[in-house]
Amino acid sequence: MSAALAVTALLLTAGCSSGGPDPRYGTSPSSGSAGTATGSSPSGQPTAQVPPAKGTVKVLRTVTEGLKTPWGLAPLPDGNLLVSSRDDGTITRITEKTGQKTELGTVSGVSPAGEGGLLGIALSPDYASDHMIYAYFTSASDNRIVRMLYDAQKPAGEQLGAPDTIFKGIPKGYIHNGGRIAFGPDGMLYAGTGESGQRGLAQDKKSLGGKILRLTPEGDPAPGNPFPNSPVYTYGHRNVQGLAWDSKQRLFASEFGQDTWDELNAIKPGDDYGWPDAEGKGSDPKYHNPITQWHTDDASPSGIAYAEGSIWMAGLKGRRLWRIPLDGTKASAAPQAFLTGEYGRLRTVVSAGGDKLWLVTSNTDGRGTPKTGDDRILELQVS
Repeated sequence: MSAALAVTALLLTAGCSSGGPDPRYGTSPSSGSAGTATGSSPSGQPTAQVPPAKGTVKVLRTVTEGLKTPWGLAPLPDGNLLVSSRDDGTITRITEKTGQKTELGTVSGVSPAGEGGLLGIALSPDYASDHMIYAYFTSASDNRIVRMLYDAQKPAGEQLGAPDTIFKGIPKGYIHNGGRIAFGPDGMLYAGTGESGQRGLAQDKKSLGGKILRLTPEGDPAPGNPFPNSPVYTYGHRNVQGLAWDSKQRLFASEFGQDTWDELNAIKPGDDYGWPDAEGKGSDPKYHNPITQWHTDDASPSGIAYAEGSIWMAGLKGRRLWRIPLDGTKASAAPQAFLTGEYGRLRTVVSAGGDKLWLVTSNTDGRGTPKTGDDRILELQVS
């Protein structure tokens, strides 16, 4: 099958036929406004209405602990979890019921330093048949995206195949390497990148730094991207480390500010999110304003997830979990903080289905204060 036919087939199997989600945007054609539409989400669940202004968080249990520099988290179809170690360059399977850790193997080519290393991981859209794991990591020369075969029948430590590089050339730095990857409802691979400390890269559409990228599973620019033959989906970002879609397939992203404002953004293809000319909300119409913003001491956001009508955002420096209730692509009420200081720095939050979340702490990343048993994965119930 030709590459073009393969991409077309993938879009069709992802539900992107006429009248379905628009492959250019990862949204449905009727997804315009705010919590008033009816119908079902991609999972067949009823479309969420505007949630209450105030929510709740209950920590159900610690799934596992004693992790080192955990970063990315990918739930497996059998309910178990894969977690990446930024500094060790390893991927470990967590048995969800017991917390047992089994190291799959080391990802070759990872060159950890500062904020770089083995970062986000994601399962192939065709994982049931191809058993491929995607990973974003810092190499000796750049940040790149690879995919690897996961063979659970091999001995522990030898279950990862050699990484196949599908995309490379993302600028690397001691800071601001981005690193979050996720497959969207359209079957395309989205990646959040950082400007690696070189502020001007964010506004340069020819640079891969300070962007959200949209790729095919093979690593090519995805069809329908806003700039011809380019993987760039949006630009003007400082350091994107959170990506999530709501029940109507709208994309949201979290972003580190510098000294003033961290951001949660609703993502519109082709838009300029302002960095380094704008940080937080402004009055210049050429820049896309955030949904909401936080002082950097209160957030420094990394991963985000969608559940129960809200975006949930993990805060590193802020050491708390933020709830942002949504009315379409706007916040319907003020953000609400949970778990403030209870578990230290929070790196990644992932939907566990329904009203459950997985939450990963980040106290061994060189900026936290590790305690006995840190870092850990928690199971939360939220509303």
